[in-house]
Amino acid sequence: MPSHANPVNWFEIPVNDMARAKKFYESVLSVEIAENEMGPNKMGWFPMEMDRMGAAGTLIQGEAYTPSHDGSLVYMHVDSIDPTLEAIGNAGGKTLVPRTSIGQHGFIAHFEDTEGNRVALHESPAS
Repeated sequence: MPSHANPVNWFEIPVNDMARAKKFYESVLSVEIAENEMGPNKMGWFPMEMDRMGAAGTLIQGEAYTPSHDGSLVYMHVDSIDPTLEAIGNAGGKTLVPRTSIGQHGFIAHFEDTEGNRVALHESPAS
């Protein structure tokens, strides 16, 4: 791995119902998710810009993908956690860990999406 690269460049969030998950993440993050198919898998790609910092990723529905609270945890950057947690609740998700300080690194929170995945939020510290 190049010394200047962050170790994660792609993530996949398993879903059971692509339409429901797409609606949830579009409303919570105010983004448009593009539906695609790769082989037998349905995918919902999050917006991405090539050659920019940060990882891109997808919602994914397929035989080998099962939503879960267990396993890896994806952190999504948001400008402000509290209104995002409110949007999550309004969209059918559930707060698992409320906005919590991580000192000089800002704040985090965990939530459960409409598919049963545990996902996390990160808010940068105030400048």
